[in-house]
Amino acid sequence: LSARADFKFKEGDGPAFAFHAQTTDKILIATANGRFYTLGADKLPGARGFGEPVSTMIDIETGNDIIAVFTAVPDGRMLLAATTGKGFIARMSDVVAETRKGRGVVTLKPGTRLKVVRLAPSENADEAILRDQYVAVVGDNRKLVVFPMTEIPEMSKGQGVTLQRYKDGGLADAICFRMSEGLSWAMGGDSGRMRTENDMSLWRVARGAAGRLPPQGFPRNNQFD
Repeated sequence: LSARADFKFKEGDGPAFAFHAQTTDKILIATANGRFYTLGADKLPGARGFGEPVSTMIDIETGNDIIAVFTAVPDGRMLLAATTGKGFIARMSDVVAETRKGRGVVTLKPGTRLKVVRLAPSENADEAILRDQYVAVVGDNRKLVVFPMTEIPEMSKGQGVTLQRYKDGGLADAICFRMSEGLSWAMGGDSGRMRTENDMSLWRVARGAAGRLPPQGFPRNNQFD
């Protein structure tokens, strides 16, 4: 897969996820019902033609949206979060599935869905980086909380712990970031510009708090990118 702009699509189709991968890579596909699927990059169709539906290679239930696609990294980890505001850290190696039916990873209550799959620092990252690593969570109610990533457990399966508490709505987005570098978000439009808030002390709370309104200029869609 590549982010080249010269790909051709069937009428009505377009790119949803674009990234570079080697034929030796494993591709992880996360769906809204909390399942993860694995495809060998060497099994993907060649560059000619319009490609093939993913559903011909793995058994994704009808109506189950794909929310993330990326290459698996041997020591990689992810932040997984559901609309309920619960989440946990998972190793990529623990979610690799050997069958077409995939692997159930995030346990969800009826009416909820897996909302966020974000890269997290690997377990082999420098200790200083891990100490500096925080998680920012924003809800549909436009409240923001920030807390150390160490407050989230690493799990191979389950619901996880409460990242943010809500009276109305649910989790809109979450992301891992380094506190020393500040929290950044896209400014919207096609400019590609980012804005960074360096002082996050007002939003630094214990995991599971309700939070407060985000910094001025934070996107109205409550998304970090």
